[in-house]
This record gives sequence, structure tokens and C-alpha cells, in this order.
Amino acid sequence: MNLVQKSMFTALITLSTASVYYAQSVKTDTLSKENAIDEVVISGVADIAKDRKTPVAVSTIKEAQIVEKLGNQEFPEILNSTPSVYATKGGGGFGDAKLNIRGFAQENIAVMINGVPVNDMENGAVYWSNWAGLSDVTSAMQVQRGLGSSKLAIASVGGTVNIITRAADRREGGRVSLGVGNDGYVKTGVAYNTGKNAKGWSSSFLLTRTGGSTYASGTQFEGYNYYFALGYQKGKHDFQFTLTGAPQYHNQRSYEITLQTLIDRGSMDRPDRRYNQQEGVLNGKEYTFRRNYYHKPVMSLNWDYKISPSSKLSTVGYASFGRGGGTGDLGSVGGKRASAFVNADGLTDFDAIIAANAASTPDKGVLIRRSSINSHNWFGLISNFNHKINDNLNFSVGIDTRYYHGYHYQVVSDLLGASAYKDYSNQNNTPNYVSNTFKANPNFNPFGGKVNSINDQIAYSNDGEVLWYGGFGQIEYSNDRISAFVQGAVSNQGFQRIDNFIIDGGTTLNGKVVSATNQPSATNPLLYKKTGFKNLVGYNAKGGLNFNIDEHSNVFVNAGYYSKQPFLNAVYPNNKNFLNPNLTNEKILGFEAGYGFRASWLNANVNAYRTNWKDRFLRRTQQINPGGGLPIINAYANIQGIEEIHQGLEFEAKSKINDIITINAMFAVADWHYNGNASGTLFNETNEPIDDNGNVVASGQAGVRTLYLDKIKVGDAAQMTGSLGFTLTPVRDFKFDASYRYVNHLYANLNVLNFSDQTAAAKGALELPSYGLVELGASYKFRLPNKKQSFTVRANVYNLLNTYYIQNSYTNTFAGDKYSTGVTYKGIDTGNQVFFGFGRTWSTTVAYNF
Repeated sequence: MNLVQKSMFTALITLSTASVYYAQSVKTDTLSKENAIDEVVISGVADIAKDRKTPVAVSTIKEAQIVEKLGNQEFPEILNSTPSVYATKGGGGFGDAKLNIRGFAQENIAVMINGVPVNDMENGAVYWSNWAGLSDVTSAMQVQRGLGSSKLAIASVGGTVNIITRAADRREGGRVSLGVGNDGYVKTGVAYNTGKNAKGWSSSFLLTRTGGSTYASGTQFEGYNYYFALGYQKGKHDFQFTLTGAPQYHNQRSYEITLQTLIDRGSMDRPDRRYNQQEGVLNGKEYTFRRNYYHKPVMSLNWDYKISPSSKLSTVGYASFGRGGGTGDLGSVGGKRASAFVNADGLTDFDAIIAANAASTPDKGVLIRRSSINSHNWFGLISNFNHKINDNLNFSVGIDTRYYHGYHYQVVSDLLGASAYKDYSNQNNTPNYVSNTFKANPNFNPFGGKVNSINDQIAYSNDGEVLWYGGFGQIEYSNDRISAFVQGAVSNQGFQRIDNFIIDGGTTLNGKVVSATNQPSATNPLLYKKTGFKNLVGYNAKGGLNFNIDEHSNVFVNAGYYSKQPFLNAVYPNNKNFLNPNLTNEKILGFEAGYGFRASWLNANVNAYRTNWKDRFLRRTQQINPGGGLPIINAYANIQGIEEIHQGLEFEAKSKINDIITINAMFAVADWHYNGNASGTLFNETNEPIDDNGNVVASGQAGVRTLYLDKIKVGDAAQMTGSLGFTLTPVRDFKFDASYRYVNHLYANLNVLNFSDQTAAAKGALELPSYGLVELGASYKFRLPNKKQSFTVRANVYNLLNTYYIQNSYTNTFAGDKYSTGVTYKGIDTGNQVFFGFGRTWSTTVAYNF
């Protein structure tokens, strides 16, 4: 921390300490329901933790806080004031945020909307750009750290983020808003709620448009968000229908950049943290090889049926239809890949690429922009029956069924002056000269099947099917002082891979129905188009106890065990129709204990946890620098047999001193590390095993290397975080808030090349410099003569002190290593590939409420 940051942090601590003594003599409103979600929301099948009752570590963020503090930040960043949460902007493109809880990435965090899981069913990914409008319709967001209280057999290794949207029957009213921010950010929106009429009908709608650029260079974007809810209540029945979607495109910054490059473009004190090596100019406009575009409308129908005073049935049916993908470079011209075409400004020289393509032919080789399509159809049904046996005991049973069909292939996005692209990938049509191009823009009509002919597809074309069905049950006991639960869930996931470029031999092999015992392999290489479904059973069991010591204090404990099915890329690795011979479920064992204090002036929680995760499979993208001026090689690694231990302590508190001052504090410290070694294999873009220099090896086994991970720190998330902030409301309609967030013990990410050498691995994971950030915000509400109408003005400044900080590193390079430069920046070798966080940014919003 520099002197200014230390002074501010000291002042906030002093203010916080003084508040405790002052609060004891001041009559204030209670904070005892701070974690409660009591607004009119769609809850249905959602498992919402109840304060002083549900024995889990939980934090709740209300709608008002989201509206006030989010501004032009990424949606998950609102959680950075929550213990053990590390949310960043990723590469900095619109919607490219990354969320990490207790050291677990978002692929292993269950993200749910109104109790419905939204993690990708093939790989667990969460693409926040697909949900860019959630902040506009969220009534509350509850973070349950650890295994959580959800009854479903979901992948909540690190935690559960349950986003609760507003229901159709909110009170009548509307809002028109205009927001502006740094780098041309503009957001406009309109929303209206009809309220519930005498016949039980209600509706709500919202429409927004957001555009501009982020702080990072070359990140233009445009996105829309629509939301419609229709409700009907009559007697024992409550129906809620919702439809929402967020069609968008955004230019990206996909790969971390070496520190030395950023220093060369700026200075040692001020590296060029905006630089985007994928950016360029074409026809006078911003153009890039990396552009994401998608449209994923989601619709759901919730039905709550109050069968009797003691019995209730909650059911939700849902469907989503995602269409879109992301672009990148493909091919080479004159023996040069895209990374070789750089102009004097360090940007991609698209004019030079077009000239080179014009001088070549498809047979000699051309360089194009391709689109990797990642579309899907997804259907699901969740139903939960709850029965109250008596005043203290109740039970729930239910089902969770889902079907997912993903479409994955590439098409030509831009020929960049070439006449066609020559492709050998489709066995049914080789060679294939492809000249049709498809713009990288979202499809506003995403329903239906594939949108491109197989003759227009290049490189690969495969479908992934996931069939999921499961059941769950829970028994819960509660009285005035004790609440306890026992849960269990079991699910079957069936995975099938369909390779459309293989000459179709049917779904049988050697006259037998395809099964786990007669799959193709390296010794039996016969391929078929469909693999047949590989069924994997998983289960979990959880239990917990909460004891209210008195009206102020409570303690809780919980424990759980998960046998979690791996993702599709672990079932059929290497992008082939070969079943993984080492396939096994991942095992997660978690323990947690906590203490809570509730009073009129203070809410406080302290938690301790330990999670052990065994038999993990991980696929990582990898950039290989062969040196000698040769182009960078894009590759990926399959890593098997990972074991991780995550343990730590968490503290959070909120103190309302009086009607003027409220103080928030959070602190978390952890030890996340690997236990034992693992094995990893590198593959190039054509799925051939390669060595550390990118050379193809003779066989798959030759590419396997031991990763020396024992006791190595888990990277990509800070193992110590803290924040302290206050809100001042000196007069009725004016509010001012400030916060300071501190990040320490942040390590570089797992990288196959760094840890396959035992000598290099002995140096451990690279620890990045600590940093602290200051945020400010203020708002004022202008009340109009008509009491139902008002104007609200809100302004936010993020990273007020314009601090330079590294938010993550992809590499673990130390002095003397292969890619070391011998130069350091804040103790970090400048050969490391990193992303800096954004500098000072700002946003302001004016809203008319009626």
C-alpha cells in the first residue's frame, strides 16, 4: 500500500472502531434481517438461505445496492465486497468477467437464476455476456459459499450464486434511465410494472441498450436486454412466466500479454495496461480477430400450488436457445500466421493480410477470420414437493431433469481478401473450398437447429448431447433455537458426442451396440459418427445444524460429500470420439463452521471451512513460444489426477451507527494448494500431442508429462482479501459512500509448461504484488410534487487513485527460467504474461421514476 492508501485505510478502521462504542448508546433500526430476501420475487424452487436458520455461510446483496454501486462494472464485480470472492474483468471485454469463490473458478460455482441452473451443461462455463441484462432485473443476489443449501445435485464446489429476479406482481411503476461512463459507455433503459389487478393478473417489462468501449483498447461492444414477466394468481395457484435475453457483440482481448511488451509500449512506472494485441483497423474502423457474439433467450414458467396449509408443490419448466460464437484467426499465408502481421503501432495489420491473401491462392494457403460456433438447445424441468409434518418437522422431495444439445463447428467470418478457404477436415467432402462468409453478429431469431450448412463448416463439426435426470430429498427440523437438515441427491448424466465430419458408419461398432466396453481406442481406431450415450451416476449428501444461543448469537456447522460427474471434454478428451480410459468421478468433501451475531447496531459473521477435491480433470488453453522468431502456437492441455485442498477463515460485518452512518467490513484469509502430483498432455489445434516446443510427438503417450504440483499454491484468485467501507446519509435524499479493498497472496495460474520441470516447479507458484483499490459513489433523489415521481442521479468512480495492479498472470516465470527477461517489475519477471486491472473509470446515471 502506498502512503495515501494506508492513510485512508487507517481512517476507515478508526471510524469503524469508533462506531462500535457510539452505536451502543444510539437507538437505531435493527439489522437482524439483513440477509433476508423479503421483496416480491420469483422464488419457486429456489433454495434461499434464511438468517439464523439455514446453517451455511451466506451473503445477500439487495437490489438497491446493485443499482447504486454496479455502474459500468461487470455484474460479478458487485460481489467483491463478499468474503473469499475474487471477481475480475478477465481480458476486459464486455461481459468477459471471471468469478472465483474460495479459490474455485466459476465452472465449479453453481450459478442459478430463480433456482434454475445456468452453468453450461457440457463444461460448466458461465458466460456473463449472455446475461448482460441481469443487473437490471435482479431483486436480490445471494451467495452461499461452500456446498450450500441447494437440494439439487449441482456442481457447487466453491459456492452457489442464486440470482432472484423481480416478479411480475411488483407494485405499479416505471423507470426511464440514461447512463454514461468512460470510453464512450452509454446505457439507456425503460421499465414498467403494471401491478396486480383485481383478477390476479400482472406484468412487467424492461428494455435496455448498452454500447461503447471498455477501458481496454479495441473492445467496442453493443448489447441489448429485454425482459418480460407475466403473472397470474388465483386461489391456491400462482403462475409466473418470464422471458429474457441479451443479444450482444463485443470485441475481446483474449490472451495475456508479456509485461515487457506493456512496458515497452509505456514505461516501467506506467505500463500500457490498455494494449490489445488482437486489435487493428480495417476500412477506417476498429477491427479484430477476437469478437464474441451471442443471443441466448431464456424462458421459464413457474407454478406454485398450495395444495393444503401444510403441503406445497413448486415446479418450473424452462428452455433456452443459444446462438453465436467467437472469432479468431485460421490458416497462414506465405508461411506466416496472424501474429506475424503487426504494424508500427503494435496492432494487427489487416491491410497487409489482405494484400498477402490477394497475392496467394487457397491451394497455397490463406489467412482468414473464422467463427467458432457454440450454439445449443436446452430444456429442463424441476419440481419440488414440500410437506410440513408438524410445527417442527418438514420434508421435501423432487426431480431435476434436463436435456442439452450443443452445436460446435467453425465457419468463415471474413476471407480478408482471399477467394476461398481450402479445408480438409470433412471426410465426406475433401478438399472443400469454402467461399461463403457469415458476419459475427448476434442472431435476433435464434430458434431452430443449426444455422449453417455442413458444406460451409470448416476445421471441425461436432455435437454434444447431455441427458440429465435426478432426484433429491431433504428432511428439516426447526424450533425457536435449533434448525437442522439432511439432504441427499442422485443424478445420472448421459454424454454423447457426434462427429459430423466422420463418414457415418452408424451407431454400432463391429455389429455391436456401442457401449463403454467396445469403444474405439488407440489399438482399435475404427471411428463412428455417434458414440452412444456414456452414463455416469453422481450423488451428494449434506447435513447441517444451526443453534441460536440467544437472541443475538448463533453457531452452525455443516458437512457434505459430492461424487461429481466430470465434464464432456473429460469423457471424450482430445476432441475425438474416444472414451477416456481413466474416466472417474470427482470427489469433494467439505466441512464448515460459523458464528453469527445480530443486534440493532451490528450484523457480524465468522466462518471456517475446509474443502478437499480429488480426481479433478482440467482442460487449459496454452500458448507456446518456440522462440527463434517463430509464431506463437495456440494449444491446450488435458490435466488429470488433480487434488486440491482449500481451507480458510472469513469475517464480514455491517454496523448501522445511526440513520446517517453505516459501515461495512470484510476479511478473508486462506490456504489453497495442490496435494500430490498430476499428469498433463499438450495438444495442438489439430488435436495432435506435442512437446513443450510445439513439435508433434510420435504417440499420445509420448506427450504425457508429470506435473509437480505438491504443495503448490492454487492461483488465479487472491488468498487474502479485505474491504472496509462506509455510507453516509446526512440528509434524507443524499447518499455518499466510499470503500477500500485490499488484495494479497495472489498467485499465477496453473500452467503445464511451468510445472512439468521438477527444478522449475520447486520454485512454486509466482506470487503477484498486493494491491488496494478505492471506490467512491454519491447519489441524490429529487422528489417531484407528484409523490410517485422522482429523479435520481448517481455517480461512481472506480480505482480512484488510478492504481497500477496486476489482476492475474497466466505464467509462472522466475529469473533464470526459459522465458525470463532478467528484468523485473515490482519483483515480477517481465517475461510473464499478465492482465492489468483497469485504471480509473467512472459512470453516472440519471433515472426518472414514476
